[in-house]
Amino acid sequence: MQKPPVDYIKRITANYAALGYKTYQWVHNEDTPPWTPLTKPLSECRLGLIASGGIYVTGQVAFHTKDDFSFRSIPKDVTTSDLRTAHFAYDQTDARRDPNVVFPIDTLRRLEAEGVIGELAEHAFTFMGGIYSTRKVRESLAPQLTEQLKAERVDVALLVPV
Repeated sequence: MQKPPVDYIKRITANYAALGYKTYQWVHNEDTPPWTPLTKPLSECRLGLIASGGIYVTGQVAFHTKDDFSFRSIPKDVTTSDLRTAHFAYDQTDARRDPNVVFPIDTLRRLEAEGVIGELAEHAFTFMGGIYSTRKVRESLAPQLTEQLKAERVDVALLVPV
């Protein structure tokens, strides 16, 4: 028997309410998202990873509170046991036990080794989701991450939301 899909919006709204926050204001974008088809097979592409689960490496500064719109650069050869998580809006138990549930670096390294993807970018980028200021994301965080991906010569990016 197939399980029904997760109703993401209802679940996130309920999670924020349980944390005592006012009703979560979802962003509604009227613009058509940009789309660029791949010009070569995925097996020849350089893949970048961006994840919003609040992952950082031991020694880096942990994420702080809601509306922390900073990001961390994680080397692709990071030792998984050196990954940590700091996030105010989800139960981090599983992510602390296995960071791959919100930051699938081991799976992506395996796909690179198997030739499914051409190669991983030298760095992945993480931030703490739950940023209430869409303006800060649009005007600061997103452009900074875009520049990082360009510097890494990424062909395609995998975005992993929490």
